[in-house]
Amino acid sequence: MLQYEELRGQLLSHKNALDELAEALGLEKMKAEIADLEAQAAQDGFWDDLQRSQAVLKRTSTLKSKVSAYEKLRGDYDDALVMIELADEEEDESLLPECTENVRKFEQDLDTMTLTTLLTGEYDSKNAILTFHAGAGGTEAQDWAQMLFRMYTRWGERHGYKVSTLDYLDGDEAGLKSASILIEGENAYGYLKSETGIHRLVRVSPFDSEGRRHTSFASLEVMPEIDDTIEVEIAPEDIKMDVYRSSGAGGQKVNKTSSAVRLTHIPTGIVVACQVERSQHQNREVAMRMLKSKLVEIKEREHLEKISDIKGDQKEIAWGSQIRSYVFMPYQLVKDHRTNYETGNINGVMDGDLDGFIHAYLKMESQKNLGQA
Repeated sequence: MLQYEELRGQLLSHKNALDELAEALGLEKMKAEIADLEAQAAQDGFWDDLQRSQAVLKRTSTLKSKVSAYEKLRGDYDDALVMIELADEEEDESLLPECTENVRKFEQDLDTMTLTTLLTGEYDSKNAILTFHAGAGGTEAQDWAQMLFRMYTRWGERHGYKVSTLDYLDGDEAGLKSASILIEGENAYGYLKSETGIHRLVRVSPFDSEGRRHTSFASLEVMPEIDDTIEVEIAPEDIKMDVYRSSGAGGQKVNKTSSAVRLTHIPTGIVVACQVERSQHQNREVAMRMLKSKLVEIKEREHLEKISDIKGDQKEIAWGSQIRSYVFMPYQLVKDHRTNYETGNINGVMDGDLDGFIHAYLKMESQKNLGQA
């Protein structure tokens, strides 16, 4: 049948891309490394060094997950091809919708996995810390910042990442003034680093009794979570610590004693805060990780040799030109101003469907790098 022949040809056209993906991922090298790590885990005294053993097990798990994901994709390709050929042989038209869906899903999964090969930055595999700030405009801007907070939380949950709140400062009447969340999972920073910048909202304000249209701004900073394996030297005298009473949303989740911690890096003016842990000591530890992460993110983005090269005016970097506009009225459209990717499904976007924007940016950056090579 012609429909099955076309579908088979469509699927076979991806065979080379599937083979090239295995090479780009370094599949055989990953399998060899897994074998080596498992041999290490089987040696006597492996558990004597707990920190090293945990690092080995974590690395093994990560590699196995990548290999398994590719092998599943390869299996989906084979299964889809067999189903098309059998349906064609039997001339069974009832299977055409299922075969078509199988090909569509394979193409989508192939595209997504191929994009992971573009995440080659030093910190791309790390967890991501997102910090939201409401722009000028009072309640309207604070409500917009909270909408972004929910949007990225939903994005993380949709991808199976763990999302936790690090800091949350309520707005005056609604929304939030500032907040930070940690998104934990493989390549979280690699995917989300492109989201740093100003986000612009155009809508009829629910806070305007006259129903006028308002434009609001909120900024998002994205930085990799720096773990203990990466050393970042910060002189104690360069840090100013303030302690205050927690005031964020969350009821019992937030400790109401004066345990919240705000750290200011004096040379750059960078400020980070944490209030969700139960003790001042724990909040300071989290805030220090956030500060190190921010300094490393700036160092990488600005291609600096060392942390001390960061200048004080870098603290304003998040308030650069807008990267994306979200228009609710007079029409519905979300448009990224860097890639020109756009969608009219604004409800889907606000519910965390951001992959189109993220993928478009990664592809654009990849093409830039190829052009410079």
